[in-house]
Amino acid sequence: MKKSGNIYTLEGRVALSKAIPFGLQHVLAMFVANVTPIIILANVVGVESGLSSSLVQNAMIIAGIGTLIQLYPIWRVGSRLPIVMGISFTFLSLAISIGVSQGMGVLMGAVIVGGIVEGLLGLFAKYWIKIISPIVAATVVTAIGFSLLSVGANSFAGGLGSPDFGSAKNWIVGSFTLLVCLGFQAYAKGYMRSLSVLIGLIAGYILACCMGMVNLSAIGEASIISLPNIMPFKPVFSLGAILSIVVVFLVSATETIGDTSALASSALHREITGKELSGSIACDGFVSSIAGLFGCTPITSFSQNVGLASMSGVVNRFAIATGAAIMILAGLFPAFGILLTSIPQAVLGGCTIMMFGSILFAGFGMTAKCGFSQRNLIISSLSLSIGIGFTQASGLFNIFPELVKTVFAENCVAVVFIIAVILNLTLKKERAVMAQ
Repeated sequence: MKKSGNIYTLEGRVALSKAIPFGLQHVLAMFVANVTPIIILANVVGVESGLSSSLVQNAMIIAGIGTLIQLYPIWRVGSRLPIVMGISFTFLSLAISIGVSQGMGVLMGAVIVGGIVEGLLGLFAKYWIKIISPIVAATVVTAIGFSLLSVGANSFAGGLGSPDFGSAKNWIVGSFTLLVCLGFQAYAKGYMRSLSVLIGLIAGYILACCMGMVNLSAIGEASIISLPNIMPFKPVFSLGAILSIVVVFLVSATETIGDTSALASSALHREITGKELSGSIACDGFVSSIAGLFGCTPITSFSQNVGLASMSGVVNRFAIATGAAIMILAGLFPAFGILLTSIPQAVLGGCTIMMFGSILFAGFGMTAKCGFSQRNLIISSLSLSIGIGFTQASGLFNIFPELVKTVFAENCVAVVFIIAVILNLTLKKERAVMAQ
């Protein structure tokens, strides 16, 4: 009989009764964020409602497939780490621009080619990954943590753009969910502590139901089963669209590097290996190409799930794989997907605030391991100051071409990465002196 402690190690198969709750916890942490970019894109571009629903189902299936490949690599594609994949928000602005002006076919053609480019970069990462030194990786992880803080806060308040944003109901539900998560994380032991986010989600969801914040009417209209719609848009290949998407893929690769490094540091308590980084980036790219065949925008690693792994300590690949299976089932059985998407934003915000903070903490820990030399101080502080500061005042980028604004004006991670890499390559190396 397998030891129950296997959920805290990468390898080993645990009983389904123990694995499923942890897999479900990961799904609930990212489910709404996974389907939201597709919903927004379809609405803005004007995709008819039947096809739009099909794209949402495809997004769930693609997320499940991508997560499974990260967990159980195919050849050199995949990291063999508990990384959860989902549809990326990073591409949304550019995707809307291409979809509206040139059509969804052009967008899907660009996604397919761009994904292949990133996948190849991942396979040949050993030739360029050296430019990403430990201090660069630590700074990027810290930037990811900072960038997510407002995401958690907006969810807590009911979701950006929601008519009841910041309402008393959202405050009550978000605060209650946060307190339940915090209570179990701080005072429970064993499995109950590791399941603190799931318990908080369930408790918050029940309260939201009692307060009339949950609408399940669509379940009665849903079909029992629905197979995925492959190639809903015929790919059209336009050089301009492809080049634009490839640039954003480079930003996505940066985020994947940061998430993978943060996972290794905070959840596995070790440094990431070159093979793991290579496989993670390759999976990010090649599965994004598959997403294009399903009519979806690219996928990427989800930072909230890195935070969840750090908080819970659960890194078992089989346990996380049950979550990937749940995502695929949600794509095949519409009623299941409707149930998961009915979770109010305030409930998700109450859970994710702590998770996002743990990513920030992981970045601080990685920075401390690099040493507090003058060189590291300059790389980290200047990169974060420019990256976070400039994107908070996004009007600074108004003089630049639209592509530059799309990639950098609201993406502090991309700016931080570029500045950190430039400083790392140009500053004279010196001996690290640890702070007393």
